[in-house]
Amino acid sequence: MTASFISEPKISAGDAAARTVRDFTRRNLSQLVLSPTVASTLLVVYGFILWTLYISFSKSRMTPDYSFAGFEEYVRLWSSPRWYTAVGNMLVFTSLYVVICIAVGLLLAILLDQHIRIEGALRTIYLYPMAISFIVAGTAWKWILNPGIGIQKFMRDLGWSNFTFDWITDRNMAIYTLVIAAVWQASGFVMALFLAGLRGVDQEIVKAAHLDGAGAPRIYWSIIIPSLKPVFMSAIVILIHLSVKSFDLVVAMTAGGPGTASDLPATFMFSMIFQKNQLGTGAASAMMMLCVIVAVIVPYLYSELGGGKDG
Repeated sequence: MTASFISEPKISAGDAAARTVRDFTRRNLSQLVLSPTVASTLLVVYGFILWTLYISFSKSRMTPDYSFAGFEEYVRLWSSPRWYTAVGNMLVFTSLYVVICIAVGLLLAILLDQHIRIEGALRTIYLYPMAISFIVAGTAWKWILNPGIGIQKFMRDLGWSNFTFDWITDRNMAIYTLVIAAVWQASGFVMALFLAGLRGVDQEIVKAAHLDGAGAPRIYWSIIIPSLKPVFMSAIVILIHLSVKSFDLVVAMTAGGPGTASDLPATFMFSMIFQKNQLGTGAASAMMMLCVIVAVIVPYLYSELGGGKDG
């Protein structure tokens, strides 16, 4: 009786390599899909941040000059009266923008949290301004606040001949017109954040407070609003970030004017780089803006990732 032996087919080197590639692709598919996005982000975002940092230490004017010049451009920046105007305006704009947006957004969220019939329609109306580009919103508000065709003319046409509302042309008040437009656009977004937080509050605690005789104002002030601390932190960080990089709205409404009265750091940077051919000074101002954003975001991320739990 003879025994027959069936030999396994031999795998060629090419087939083995193809199988290895397939196995590697299967195991690392998500990383391979995300790798182009990660690579482009590293190049376009962080690569240009490093490039801007280096340019800020050079004597670049109209074109980049890669010779190292130390802190010369930072000294030039902090010696500019216009930069101090931009920084002062940013402090005024940011403080009012954040406080008013949070107050209005929280109030709107509390009103919508009463489960009124037209909640869906109102929520859409409040959120709609955030869907409008800053250029369009700024242009619309420029017309509304223009003394010759806007609110002032409308009120005078109604018979209020002494009514005056010319903030957008007043050097001392122009920055506040930017606050009005920015709050109108962002308060609906803040409302959505707070409304989501309100809907996540433990209703058992609220019911217990009702049974103890606490009224709605006391419940909101003592129980619900304190529980929204993470929402407050998120809203503050987002609003500060938006205010520091505000550019489109300023250009559309006031272009930094009258004169430089409503200049912000972003418009200062644009003017230095593209109008005055001071690339090094513009890069230095950009790094100062980045420092402000990092100073806000890093502590927030530290607290969110649990770094402050032991404290």
